[in-house]
Amino acid sequence: MTGEIKQFLEGFDKSIEQMKNQTPDTVTGFGGLFAKAMKAGALEPKQKELIALGIAVAQRCVPCIHLHTQKCLKAGLKREEILEAAGVAVMMQGGPAYTHVPMVIKALDELEGK
Repeated sequence: MTGEIKQFLEGFDKSIEQMKNQTPDTVTGFGGLFAKAMKAGALEPKQKELIALGIAVAQRCVPCIHLHTQKCLKAGLKREEILEAAGVAVMMQGGPAYTHVPMVIKALDELEGK
């Protein structure tokens, strides 16, 4: 492997192996959750990978972006599909915060006795 992303992915695999040895319950627990959540159901795995990638972008989790971009490609998604999902995440990152501001105002009003 060459390139920054490929080096990250290779290093990540090695890190997971270390985690398996040092924190087996964490790796087993998360791995089981991941496998069950990402298997085919009402949504196909490639749809779930687009969701995961969108969340990774919205949360600005660089390792997650790398990993789920790779998983999207392995699931057969096209560049255009992946980038469109990332674009939706960009749009949504602003929206949820905006819609929660009235809740903050309400809490302040109640706590301050207004």
